[in-house]
Amino acid sequence: MVYCFLADGFEELEAIAPIDMLKRAGVEVVTAGVTGKNVTGSHGITFVADVTAEEVALTDELEAVILPGGMPGTLNLEKSSIVQKAIDYAVSKEKYVCAICAAPSILGHKGLLKGKKATAFPGFEEDLEGAITDNYFVAHDGRFITARGAGVATEFGLEIVSALVSAEKSAEIKATIQSR
Repeated sequence: MVYCFLADGFEELEAIAPIDMLKRAGVEVVTAGVTGKNVTGSHGITFVADVTAEEVALTDELEAVILPGGMPGTLNLEKSSIVQKAIDYAVSKEKYVCAICAAPSILGHKGLLKGKKATAFPGFEEDLEGAITDNYFVAHDGRFITARGAGVATEFGLEIVSALVSAEKSAEIKATIQSR
């Protein structure tokens, strides 16, 4: 099971594309509203999360955590003690932590990306504290998957599918959605 945390001001595509790719692969995804059950994205689209962040249960069933970017969504995620706890839990249990756009900065601020390949929205690279940034659009290093922004949200989702299911399943989905 994967938790995708949503906070007011999140970039809609950066949440929806990976959720869609994971569901196509048969992975259970639960959206968790950090700023309430009704969460409004950075472009004014309101979503109803499956659960509130307070209802998140960190158990062995957890496979990954997804942090969509956007502003002020990233700031709202970072100041959430529940999101911080979920990241710490995932890291301690060697689960995947996936972040896109500005959200990799949360991982950088925690010192989790030191010596790892990572990427973020241009201008946020210095927040990746010690990461190896080499113009990646999507970077996968160990249990961390990061991506630059909305333009690669589908590719980000497919990389998560590769990690959680298989490269073959990711390629199968890529072919069915006519992605290059």
